[in-house]
Amino acid sequence: MIDNVKVISTEILSDNWYILKKITYEYKKKDGCVLTQTREAYDRGNGATVLLYNKEQRTIILTKQFRLPTFINGNDSGILIEACAGLLDKDNAEVAIKRETEEETGYKIKDVKKIFEAYMSPGSVTEILYFFIAEYSSAMKVNEGGGLEEEEENIEVIETNIDVAMKMMESGEIKDAKTIMLLQYVKLKGIL
Repeated sequence: MIDNVKVISTEILSDNWYILKKITYEYKKKDGCVLTQTREAYDRGNGATVLLYNKEQRTIILTKQFRLPTFINGNDSGILIEACAGLLDKDNAEVAIKRETEEETGYKIKDVKKIFEAYMSPGSVTEILYFFIAEYSSAMKVNEGGGLEEEEENIEVIETNIDVAMKMMESGEIKDAKTIMLLQYVKLKGIL
């Protein structure tokens, strides 16, 4: 713990899918005043995401799947176009993203490059997300992807031109934050 924060109590509100905790804590402000606050934090574990790209063809691999939280927040179809991603499941980030890539996209990648890590919703979710990029080729395709049946995944794999993907982002067809960050990274760095 750091000197200016003291956890007073932790209550588990739900452990149905992931863990939702209600935490009461004291926080010392710069002026020395101590505030007592209660907040909820959703712990779903840490994750990793990757943008697969092919320099020669100027293409990328994305996924398309139903996301209930977006549906209940006004996304009429609930469908999101995203970069491949998944939870670490006790693996290190590099091992996890290679596993998720094969499960979701059907590509078996060997080399990934970590570009940064970020908290995606730090006001309520504990997850830190590790961001990667990786080159792919048709020779790396080992199966159709689509996710794991036992995890009830129903993922469509999309291969598209980077310029088309950037237009999809600009038009709002791509609304996923991690995907937008990865697309902007490859453009800003001149990778594609």
